[in-house]
Amino acid sequence: MLDWFMSLNPVVQALIGTLFTWGLTAAGAALVYFFKTINRNVFNLMLGFASGVMIAASFWSLLAPAIDMANEQGAIAWLVVAIGFGLGGVFLYIADKTVPHMHFGMNHDKEGIPTKLKRNILLVFSITLHNIPEGLAVGVAFGAIQYTTGDPLAATLSAIGLAIGIGIQNFPEGAAVSIPLRQEGLTRNKSFFLGQLSGIVEPVAGVLGAVLVISVSRVLPYALAFAAGAMIYVVVEELIPEAQQKVTPKGAHYATFGVMVGFIIMMMLDVALG
Repeated sequence: MLDWFMSLNPVVQALIGTLFTWGLTAAGAALVYFFKTINRNVFNLMLGFASGVMIAASFWSLLAPAIDMANEQGAIAWLVVAIGFGLGGVFLYIADKTVPHMHFGMNHDKEGIPTKLKRNILLVFSITLHNIPEGLAVGVAFGAIQYTTGDPLAATLSAIGLAIGIGIQNFPEGAAVSIPLRQEGLTRNKSFFLGQLSGIVEPVAGVLGAVLVISVSRVLPYALAFAAGAMIYVVVEELIPEAQQKVTPKGAHYATFGVMVGFIIMMMLDVALG
């Protein structure tokens, strides 16, 4: 099976990888058929877990390979990753200020350009923004395989590990979208549909990322750092602050535990497979 997968075009690999991450988003969203509400401590744990995975992936799967590839190209590695990382944050900042959305926590104002779209649609747009850098990261990782100077098997396993890690954190994220939508008064079917829909952008971003790095190899280190910067922006700007909302003294550490566990799992996947 692995030999067959390695024989595929990197764009197809990226598509398969991001379809997997989207599928786990849908699986998480399906929890709305079993639960109507979500405990705040569990919600914070989920957000923390997603943050931990994204932080670990940003370094182990994206920034470290970007530094290595920049060195191989004879570029100034620290400058390349700094530019890419910064542009990733700027991109998410601009998207955050222009795309109409509403964060999926409680009591948040609308953000982006003024719109009359319903609250539930704005909630989905918020998660969709998060999933763009995640899909891009997976796509760039698979596109980078053909440029590796080391073991192609290790590079492929590393990209697969990233897809698995992003998929794992997408599962609770899907639930964190669909269940609050159910609490907003939507039916279970509509809550599930909108919850899984938030992840469909990942295959699109993944394919675009793979095509970009295959077409312009020199941009690869920048693309890896760009995806890392975009993910860290999401973590710091929204996920961690939201995970600290409405915490009780007893439940104040749930988000922190989630971050630690998510980071450890993603780090183990990347180191073990890469």
